[in-house]
Amino acid sequence: MPEFVLLCRDKKDSLELRMATRETHLDYVAKAENPVLLAGPILDSDDKPEGSLLIISAADKDDAKRFADNDPYALAGLFAHVEILPYRIVRGKIAKE
Repeated sequence: MPEFVLLCRDKKDSLELRMATRETHLDYVAKAENPVLLAGPILDSDDKPEGSLLIISAADKDDAKRFADNDPYALAGLFAHVEILPYRIVRGKIAKE
């Protein structure tokens, strides 16, 4: 299955919404049908989350968009913008949980 990068930018001043939705988002990522290869927050200069970066496997870009659209963060209205980019892993290690 191909990989896709999901680059998600939070709306301004939305840290409270992110934190209120965090557990539901983490549960979604952990139980997703699409394999999540890497996921984590994008941090601002104060080390506070201001977005998310995920690398997932999906059948195609439409499948990756469905995954992104059903993320609890997206459903809660957290994101100002979500970019979905085709990606190919060539080398690297994935963090172990």
